[in-house]
Amino acid sequence: MVSGLSLELWIGIAHWFTAVGTVALVIALVRTFKHLEASAKMSKIETEFRLRPWIGPSSPIKRMNDSINGNAQFSITIKNFGSLPGSDVKVKSIVDTKPLTRESLKQPLSEFNLGPLLPHMEKIYWFFVVPSMWEKVSNDNESLYVAIYFEYTSIAGLNGYGMISECKNSQNFVHKEMWLDSPEVGQ
Repeated sequence: MVSGLSLELWIGIAHWFTAVGTVALVIALVRTFKHLEASAKMSKIETEFRLRPWIGPSSPIKRMNDSINGNAQFSITIKNFGSLPGSDVKVKSIVDTKPLTRESLKQPLSEFNLGPLLPHMEKIYWFFVVPSMWEKVSNDNESLYVAIYFEYTSIAGLNGYGMISECKNSQNFVHKEMWLDSPEVGQ
């Protein structure tokens, strides 16, 4: 009998260890699934935010020597600094002698489709200033303002880079305002 009680005792202890081990296993599995969920969310944010096109200027606005139809011609080089290609890159611009704002880009203006922009690829965008406006800037010491907006899509949605620049005395352009538009990430 004494050996029977000790056998029953050992079986009871084994059942308790099995129960404790099962509870520990369930807790470990729950934590593992929570960790996998957090990892999946972070991977999604990284894909939408970091692994995407990042398009913006890689040079200042420069006056070109040649002109077309008597218009003063300017260029700006844009580059895809991101890891993925930017498809359907569009450029919107407006030129005026009055100060411009972001809202100025919402009115009808010049729009040009640059097409795709591969990673680390550069393209040049030209804009023109009519002779009468350029004469005011050159001779009358007025300022010339240009607002340029690059719009492109990524996995997360519509993105953009905008800039408003000013040219005084027909010299160099100075960027007055620059901004990025990106879709909300991680939702």
